[in-house]
Amino acid sequence: MKTPIQAIYGPGVIKSSLPFSPAIRAGDFVFVSGMASADENGQLIPDTFANEAHRTYENIRRVLDAAGLDFSRVVQVRCYLAKQENWDEHNRIYREYFSEPFPARTTLIGCLGDLVKYEVDVVAYAGS
Repeated sequence: MKTPIQAIYGPGVIKSSLPFSPAIRAGDFVFVSGMASADENGQLIPDTFANEAHRTYENIRRVLDAAGLDFSRVVQVRCYLAKQENWDEHNRIYREYFSEPFPARTTLIGCLGDLVKYEVDVVAYAGS
């Protein structure tokens, strides 16, 4: 019998010594932890806002792939921006990964400190 709650790991998915799973499948939903501009070992990679954002979404893509999903299955997105000045660029890059009907979305600004410029977590629907 399949466990009702499963951690999701796979090729290229960030591995971290911190106490969290990259994603958890619970029933028909996959909850992806906050992803940022980091390598496979969870080491942060500071960069321009655009490069950090793209790296963030590529980390999410690898987690979704490991779950057998893609961005079209994402139903909710939470975005965290370090600075208001990146709002327009955030929306432009966001549209490269999501299209209509867009997922439900919340965006928080000024909550990241100085470690990264961008972080995103998502919830995806894995049902049929």
